[in-house]
Amino acid sequence: MKKRLAIISTHPIQYNAPQFALLARSENLLSKVFYTWGQSQEKLFDKDFGKTIEWDIPLLEGYDFEFVENVSKNPGLTGFNGIVCPGLVQKIESWGAEAILVYGWNFHAHYRAMRHFKGRIPVWFRGDSTLLDETGGIKQIVRRIILRFIYRNIDFAFYVGQNNRAYYLKHGLKPKQLFFAPHAIDNRRFGDPTGAMRREAKQRRVELGINENETVILFAGKFEPKKNPILLLEAALALQKPGIHYLFTGNGVLEERLREMASGNPNIHFLPFQNQSQIPVVYHMCDILALPSQGPGETWGLVVNEAMACGKAILVSDKAGCAIDLVKPGINGYILPSGDLRQCMQMIDTMTQSTGVCHAMGEASARMIVPWSFEEICRSYEMNVVANLNP
Repeated sequence: MKKRLAIISTHPIQYNAPQFALLARSENLLSKVFYTWGQSQEKLFDKDFGKTIEWDIPLLEGYDFEFVENVSKNPGLTGFNGIVCPGLVQKIESWGAEAILVYGWNFHAHYRAMRHFKGRIPVWFRGDSTLLDETGGIKQIVRRIILRFIYRNIDFAFYVGQNNRAYYLKHGLKPKQLFFAPHAIDNRRFGDPTGAMRREAKQRRVELGINENETVILFAGKFEPKKNPILLLEAALALQKPGIHYLFTGNGVLEERLREMASGNPNIHFLPFQNQSQIPVVYHMCDILALPSQGPGETWGLVVNEAMACGKAILVSDKAGCAIDLVKPGINGYILPSGDLRQCMQMIDTMTQSTGVCHAMGEASARMIVPWSFEEICRSYEMNVVANLNP
């Protein structure tokens, strides 16, 4: 008989829904997702993108789910009391859960569920926090004490990479409580198995006036200080290297400043936010993805997974949680010391010595990202949750 796993998540997310659908096909686990931000069924305004976002791929197909009533007076993801669900525990118990998996503790409803079920059924946890933004001092000491107390309410955690594992160990979890379930995206969809996206990408490069033998460096994401697109643009303006184009895709608070800085430069291009069906095309337009994040809060950087699945070279900051796991310097890209303009320029210069350098790094990326997949996440969930329930 299948074991029952209740998954607690805030709202449908383009990176999680496909793995939930895959997990629903498990022969050993019966899963149900309890979404705690009921208001997310509507279109959502993303303050960082500065626009209303409605994803154009299905997020509620192929798996069992339920939206739980959120009675918060100020519903949303901006604070602990933004998600308050008095009926969550009862719904999970009525469903007959034998274990729960909580995505993120920092909401009233999620933390209450963790505390309630601890000692009753196994409490699993998934997050992607790291220690990369720590600066020391009394605030950090107090935070460490609080987090150690919070994580006493879980039995096991799935870590997404090395930096995330170090975070759990620092906050009191033991190695025997930790199991690897990689951060991942839909590698197959981004890899463009039919070639249609590559053909469209080629045409869009032509429309931007980019020749076939020229190199494109892409920044994709929110134009916000955390991701530091300003550094990449400063490097581009300082290098002025012929045959190199820079493509900034997204929206955000830094957009006006970026456009002003780039004004009149024919090798710097801008595209607005691209939805899920179109963003793989943008990756296929480039040769190198650059993520020069400075934090705080760049816990992973899934754009790196996406670009690697598209077979692209990577330039990523050491403030991105994924860097240590996904980038091997000189093989598929380079890891940039955060905020270092000189090294950013040097790394770009090295990676653009010839199209052959980018091509070889991109091929390495495509090989390296294969095991970072939804299949591996679901395999880890199924194997470890079931094993724990059947000692």
